[in-house]
Amino acid sequence: MATFVQRIERLLLDNPIGEAALQFALAQTVRLPKGNFKVEATYGLRIPMRDGVMLAADHYAPVGVDVGPAVLIRTPYGRGGPGRSLAEIYARTFATHGYHVLNQDVRGRFDSEGQFVAFVHEKADGADTLEWMPRQPWCNGAIGMWGASYLGYTQWAAAASGSPHLKALVPIITHSHLMEYHDNGFPLDLLLRWMFQIATMDDPTLGVWERLQRINSGALQDRFLQEAFMHLPMQTADELVIGKPDLLYREMSAADSTHPVWRQVDLRAAVPVAPPAAFVGGWYDLFLDGLLDDYAVQVKAGRRPRLVVGPWHHMEYGYMSIAFTEALHWYAVHLRGEPANTDAKPVRLYVMGANRWREFEQWPPPGKPLRLYLHGSGVAKTGRLFVHAPPADAPVDVYTYDPADPTPNLGGPKLANGAGVVDNRPLERRKDVLVFSSIPLREDVEFIGPVKLELYVRSNLPTADFFGRLCVVDHTGRSTNICDGSFRLEPGRGELQSDGSVRITIAMSSTACRVKAGQRIRLLVASGAHPRFARNLGFPGNQALMTDMRAAQQTVFHDAAHPSALMLPVVEG
Repeated sequence: MATFVQRIERLLLDNPIGEAALQFALAQTVRLPKGNFKVEATYGLRIPMRDGVMLAADHYAPVGVDVGPAVLIRTPYGRGGPGRSLAEIYARTFATHGYHVLNQDVRGRFDSEGQFVAFVHEKADGADTLEWMPRQPWCNGAIGMWGASYLGYTQWAAAASGSPHLKALVPIITHSHLMEYHDNGFPLDLLLRWMFQIATMDDPTLGVWERLQRINSGALQDRFLQEAFMHLPMQTADELVIGKPDLLYREMSAADSTHPVWRQVDLRAAVPVAPPAAFVGGWYDLFLDGLLDDYAVQVKAGRRPRLVVGPWHHMEYGYMSIAFTEALHWYAVHLRGEPANTDAKPVRLYVMGANRWREFEQWPPPGKPLRLYLHGSGVAKTGRLFVHAPPADAPVDVYTYDPADPTPNLGGPKLANGAGVVDNRPLERRKDVLVFSSIPLREDVEFIGPVKLELYVRSNLPTADFFGRLCVVDHTGRSTNICDGSFRLEPGRGELQSDGSVRITIAMSSTACRVKAGQRIRLLVASGAHPRFARNLGFPGNQALMTDMRAAQQTVFHDAAHPSALMLPVVEG
């Protein structure tokens, strides 16, 4: 499948590379369903915040609808002006369906005043904007919000105000605590790429097409960021990325989990009392776990949310038209008061392998866990997965993890093209990766829900990482990744055993996948996925400040007393 950038590149081949060509390419690529209303736009509105800062916004009005429900989009990536961004395409298309749309630059971005400090001002500014909108003659007081990633976070921030005017949310590939303390490894790839992308948007020396390439091309970013990914201390890698210190990155990389900013920007408390949300996520999205947590919280609170998860990663954009259509249905019910479709089930999931959508009454759907036990031979790379427990005398697997040559991350959830599904055979050939495979399946197996890996491990260092990845191997030998996760072993984490080993449980995210007869299930075990999880340097404490490193000898047990196992949520029917 062609990537978003590749499709736009083809569309631009015979067009001048400028703003008009980019608008045309984006519109052709996204293909949102248009409504019947013509649209009039008012650009450059100035909206006052409580501290006197003025935020810039554009209003898109459906011709003939003098007053009606409204949709609010708040973005740090540029609201556009005539034809400059995806946010403008969304706003204009919602207006063709009869909604008044306010498209706003967040504080400190593009035409809005003030200083942009990621996440910090979104709660107050979202609340002030929600208070301003119902006072406009075109808004009837029923407001919904829309947006992906950071734009989704701004929805939870606005909802935290408790505004009675906010009636519906559509958070896409996002969750309520995007900026969170990571117990299982510093998210180096995410933070450095995001800083690079923001700096690229703000660079006046770059043309439209060059900016688009740098923002979307994972391979191009890898070349720019390679030195920064390996730089120590990690806290000063920002200078290699943007040419200067980033104050928030510096402060938070030096902080532990008690820092007040972690609590200030964590909006999980807003989720159960927020308006009902239509959640849209991707199986390879780096924010999937948080999105599923938010959905579960709204279900428990009786908010009757909706959940749609497809086969997407964060930068793939395949979700756009589906998310937009979901939003139209959601707004029709919650902003216009139209009757809901009682035949539709609240959960809609794309089952990979089967390559079809399925609907369920709940997440996760009912089923039973399948335990596949790790069996090793004492020689790395020849392990097996069986449904029966290993023998008492099974040997251990031992490997060395060297942070000077860290086990790389291939594909999976990350903030770049090149994420998602990849062939894992290059990873499996490394000496610091253990591979455990099932025999070819005799019949299809479908599992939907959270995947877990229970390991009994030991390290010769006080801190070590253990990474697990689930793959499916086809008849050609291609090994494609399904889901994965990491666990940082430190004193007090995990369950200490009498022999000095530690039992740990790695949450390997969630998935929906069918493994077909003749295919094999494969598990990879390693001690890193750099730079997605910053390499463990082998010393306790805040590793973002360290410059020294040392190699670790890692032991994985799989015998009757240490029954390490992969746990798959197999669904019935």
